[in-house]
Amino acid sequence: MFVYPEFLSPVALDLFGFGIRWYSISYILGFIYFYLFTRQNLSYFQLNKKQMEDLFFYMFLAVIIGGRIGYILFYNINFYIERPLDIFKVWEGGMSFHGALFGVVVTSFIFSKKNSIPLFLISDLLSICAPIGIFFGRISNFINQELIGRQTDFIISIRYPGEEITRHISQLYEAIFEGMIPAIILIILFLKKKTKYGILTAIFLINYAVTRFLIEFIRQPDIQLGLKLDFFTQGQILTIPIFLLGFIILYKCQLKQK
Repeated sequence: MFVYPEFLSPVALDLFGFGIRWYSISYILGFIYFYLFTRQNLSYFQLNKKQMEDLFFYMFLAVIIGGRIGYILFYNINFYIERPLDIFKVWEGGMSFHGALFGVVVTSFIFSKKNSIPLFLISDLLSICAPIGIFFGRISNFINQELIGRQTDFIISIRYPGEEITRHISQLYEAIFEGMIPAIILIILFLKKKTKYGILTAIFLINYAVTRFLIEFIRQPDIQLGLKLDFFTQGQILTIPIFLLGFIILYKCQLKQK
């Protein structure tokens, strides 16, 4: 059992009275990695420098706007109806992976058509980079003491300030199994350059869906939503279409590209 470190704070830096939060830094680090990785592999992904910069800009908007809208619609719509100005406070958290993914899918489709680049090639690029952003995002969730785990007596657990109970470290599990491990696996597969376009995308989507679905069983349900059918969380329900999409892509890649 661990006690949440008192020195940790959601605010990483305080510059002239303006707090820069770890949550914001996690997005910045994720996009820096995306930019650097793409720049190093332009020819493989059939991109030139101008296209890379366009893709970076469009994906930044897709993730931020899609993630925010997704969170509002899927998780907390009543709150934002009452406080519409809080919609713009993205630095305080409140982003949905499912919403960001929808924004990325739509943007990828449009970008690939406009630039005559295979859609699955673009999606593979994004799937390789996404786990790094997820990893940093889950670490910031832990620092923010949000998306906390359910109560447990398991030997690996944590006690947060103001609580007498111990909880699962669900954010760190997600950081490892949604972020770190798939990042390593996808990079290894990419370096071999023997996989068909779309296979890396399918692996990323299926792994995320399965991992998220399982870890949600030890993650505290969103207080404003509770459990669906007294068993499933909203996050679990939203992973089902991701899982199906991953298998559809895997099927198309394995059977249609022979």
